[in-house]
Amino acid sequence: MSDPVDGALRNRHPHQETGQVPAGRVFEVTAEDGRARAGVLRTAHGDVETPAFMPVGTKATVKTLDPSEVRALGAQIVLGNTYHLHFRPGDELIASLGGLHRFMAWDGPILTDSGGFQVFSLRDTIARVDDEGVTFRNVYDGAAARFTPELAARIQQNLGSDIAMCLDQVPPPGVSRNDLADAVRRTTLWAQLQAAAPRADGQLRFGINQGGTDEELRRRSIEEIAELGFDGNAIGGLAIGEDRAATFATTDWAAQLLPADRPRYFMGIGDAEGILEVVEAGVDLFDCVLPTRTARTGSALTASGRLNLRGSRFTRDERPLEEGCDCPACWRFTRAYIRHLVNQNELLGIRLLTLHNLRFVLALTRGARMAVENGTFDAYKRDRLERLAWADS
Repeated sequence: MSDPVDGALRNRHPHQETGQVPAGRVFEVTAEDGRARAGVLRTAHGDVETPAFMPVGTKATVKTLDPSEVRALGAQIVLGNTYHLHFRPGDELIASLGGLHRFMAWDGPILTDSGGFQVFSLRDTIARVDDEGVTFRNVYDGAAARFTPELAARIQQNLGSDIAMCLDQVPPPGVSRNDLADAVRRTTLWAQLQAAAPRADGQLRFGINQGGTDEELRRRSIEEIAELGFDGNAIGGLAIGEDRAATFATTDWAAQLLPADRPRYFMGIGDAEGILEVVEAGVDLFDCVLPTRTARTGSALTASGRLNLRGSRFTRDERPLEEGCDCPACWRFTRAYIRHLVNQNELLGIRLLTLHNLRFVLALTRGARMAVENGTFDAYKRDRLERLAWADS
C-alpha cells in the first residue's frame, strides 16, 4: 500500500527556480486584541494559524519524536537548520532525495534558518568576516568553510523549505556600539544580496533585523530590511544573553515598526513568559530548543513551573506530570515512572518528557490565539503568569 505522504511529496522538487510564492495574500491578520494578533500564514505546504510556536528539528528531526507525533501534539510548522544540514548529510544529497519534506517525512511547512546564528555563536571557529560572507571552521571536522548570502540561499533552495531566512551577522551581547553598527550594516548588505538570489518553487523569504537593544540601530535595521520587501520579517539577536527586561522592552516597540501585513518572527524564545510577552507585542512566529532540551535534562514544563524529575520527591508520586494535560506522557504514565526512566537513563524518559514539553508550549500558544480571538488576551496572560509566579514564591 502506498504512503499518502510520500505520494503527495513525490512530484515536488526543490531545484525549481521560479521564485513563485503561494497565490494570493501570504499573510492575513484575522483578529486583534490590543497589539496581540491572530492570523493565517499561507505556505506551499499548507496554512499556519498564528501565533505559532515552531519546534526545532535542527538535523531534520525533532529529537526523539516521529513526525506524526509532532503533528499530533499540535505543531503546524517545524524548523530545520541550514548550517548542520549543509555539512551533514549535505543539502545537495537531500535535494537528490526529493527535498527536506520528503527526506524527513514531514508534509507540513518547514522554516530553515540561514546558519548565521550557528556561525556566529561558535565565535572561536570564525577566521574572517567581510562584506561578502564569513569564513570559519565547521564543527564536524574543523575544515575551513565559508558562508555567503548567495550560498545560504542556494542551500535553502536545495532543501526546498517553505520559508528561507536571510544570512545575518549576529553580534554577541556586550559588543561595542561600533561593532553593533557594523553588524547592522553588513546584515542589510547581505540581505540585499540574498533578496536577488534564486529560491525554490513556492519558497517564502524572510529578512532579519539586528541592532541589539540599541534603539537607533534597531530602528535603522528594521527600516532597511523592511524596504527590501521580504515576505516576512524577523527580530534577531535578542535571545542570546541580553537582559530579559531589555529584550521585552525592545520587542515591544520593535514589533510595531515591522510591516503589519507581513508575518513577524521572534527568533529563539520558548518559555511561557517569553511567548506571552512577544505575542502581546504583536509577534506571530517563534521557535526555541527549550522544550526539547529541557526534556533531555530530565525536566518537565508545567503551568506552575518546571519539575526536575530527578528529584527524590517524585519517587512515589502517582500523579501525571500535569493534571489535565492530554499528552501521551500524562494520560499513560506517572511522575514516579518517568523519574525512574530518567534516573536510569532510559530513552523512553526523554521521549515522554519531550512529548509533554512540546505539548505544553503548543497548547499555551494555541490558548493565546484563542484568547486574542475572544478579546481576552490580557486576562489569559495574567492568569498564566500569576500561576507561574505563585509556584516560584
